[in-house]
Formats: sequence, C-alpha cells, structure tokens
Amino acid sequence: MYYDALKTFVTLVEVKNFTKTAETLRMSQPSVSLHIKNLEKEFQTKLFLRSPKLLKITPTGETLYDRAKQIITIYEQTKQDILEQHNSIKGELKIGASFTIGEYILPSLLFDLQKNYPELELHVVIGNTREIIQSVRLYQVDIGLIEGQTNEKELSVHAFMQDELFIVSSNNHKLACKDEVTVTDLQDQAWITREVGSGTREYLNHVIRSNGLKVKSLLTISSNQGIKETLMNGMGLSLLSHSVIEKDVQHRNLSIIQLKNQSFTRTLSYVYSPIIQDKKNVRLFINALNNKWPYKAQSTN
Repeated sequence: MYYDALKTFVTLVEVKNFTKTAETLRMSQPSVSLHIKNLEKEFQTKLFLRSPKLLKITPTGETLYDRAKQIITIYEQTKQDILEQHNSIKGELKIGASFTIGEYILPSLLFDLQKNYPELELHVVIGNTREIIQSVRLYQVDIGLIEGQTNEKELSVHAFMQDELFIVSSNNHKLACKDEVTVTDLQDQAWITREVGSGTREYLNHVIRSNGLKVKSLLTISSNQGIKETLMNGMGLSLLSHSVIEKDVQHRNLSIIQLKNQSFTRTLSYVYSPIIQDKKNVRLFINALNNKWPYKAQSTN
C-alpha cells in the first residue's frame, strides 16, 4: 500500500520544498526522498524536475497528483465510515444460535434490540450446537449461542443462562399419570431425540449413560417442533428444554414425567472469536444478553 508515499507526494507538490515537507509530516528528509523515489519506480516516470532553486512537477506528476488526491480522500472516508460503524449502533450483527435458543429463547432479545436500535441490522442463523460453533470458528457469524460448552481453544466461551430440561410425553403415555417415576420405570422405553451434534442430544446421551438406561428404540428428528408433534401423537419419551415445552404443557398438549430425586440442568453459553470481541455491535449484544439474563455460576460445593 503506497498511501504514505502518496501523502508525501501530495504534500511535496503543495509546499514545493523537501525540507518543509519533512517538517510538515514530521519525518526525515531522506524519508521524503525515498517515498518519491519509490513512486517514480512504481509508475516508471519522473514526477519532478529538480534544480538547486526550483522544484517543478512534470505532466505525469500532475496526473498522479490528481489521482493521489482522490485516493487519499477515498481512503480517509473509508476509514471514517468504518470507525463510525464501530462507534455507533448500526451496521450488521450476525448471530448464530442453536435450535432451542434460536427458536424459543432468542426472539424476545431480538425484539428488544430492534426496538432500541432500529439501525442495527440483525441476521440470525439457526443450526445445532456443532454447526454454530463451526460458523463462529469460520467467522460466518459474529457470535454464537450454544447449549453447553465447547473444546475449541481458539474461541472464547461464556455462560449466560441455566436451562432446565424435562422428560416429556403425550398425555396418554402410561407414565404420564404418575406423580413421579423411578429409573426402573424408564427402562426399555422408546425415545425421540435431536440429531447428533445437538446439545439436547448430547445431554440425553449423558442421562441415558449416567442412569444405565436400556433404550427400546431411538427416533432422531432434527426439529424440536417435529419431536413435540411426534410425542403428541402418542409415541415415546423425549428430553427437552423448559423453553421448548412450556406452552405445550400449559395448554395440556404434553405431560412432564418427573424423575424421582433428579433434575436436569445445563448451561447455555455465548461463544465468539477473541479477534472480534471489540466490535461495538458484539459488545452491545453481549451486554444486552447479560442484562436480560443475569447469570450467576452455581456453587460447586
């Protein structure tokens, strides 16, 4: 990039003296001479006619002078436009979110942001946790919201919410009439779950392993709504976030199966690449996230 050399050239044309140019730009006179020499080499032309008492610009120098002024103006305006984007709430913010977060938790925050910052253009990409982490790593989104943690050492991960999950079924399931069930009741049941790569799927796998559950069958559906519709039709059990099932339980479309002496909670986190953490719109989003859902880590005692 010859920006500095072009700026030196323009100044020299206007003040017509190497020494004054050096003083104006706070650089050494040899540096001024080197900038001009580099430009003459780049454009393969003489830019000035020099004599002990006279410095005169050549016709090709005049051409470069006009273009250099334009280039410097465009450069400075572009720099200013970018700075304005960093220091005002406008421009784009690309958010990646897992299905549970993107479909049931994030919308209320998006509403607040759009109301308070109408010039902020929001783009939301929804996928499973694995896909969102990949999107953040490849800079396809500015920030991602995921269910749980990630081992990606290149990314910064921060918890923002505790999420409770429940075992659910249709109202007609044989376990739905019980006040609470035991691990024995959950043996040899049909389960409906999300796809591999989903945080919800990973949590169900953990519950199955930690309780030593034998699974009769496992139906995979890559949609929370699809799982709920299948449950309502009388098939199997599932483990879903409270945010996903809240309205369906209230409307008595689904029933919660309470497991004796056990509850299921996980951490929801936001993740971003450290190199974009100073982007103003990202900081705004993180502050809005933390203000809406103040998070306190659970004690490990």
